[in-house]
Amino acid sequence: MNHLPETGFLRLRQIIGDPFSIPPIPPLIPVKKSCWWAGVKSGRFPKPVKLGPRITVWPVEGIRDLIESAKGGVDE
Repeated sequence: MNHLPETGFLRLRQIIGDPFSIPPIPPLIPVKKSCWWAGVKSGRFPKPVKLGPRITVWPVEGIRDLIESAKGGVDE
């Protein structure tokens, strides 16, 4: 998880990956877009922040916490 910034925001494609971008973006959390939004709705995944009408982001701290909780708090 060293490639995540300390603070800031991540767009959805930075979280779930985008194999079609150049260069491809590997997923931090390997789920499909519909699964991600269902998890946000259910509270399993962090709530997004709207920066504009077409810009949705997630605080990197929330994504870092989600990854740590999925690993059970074990460092690599």
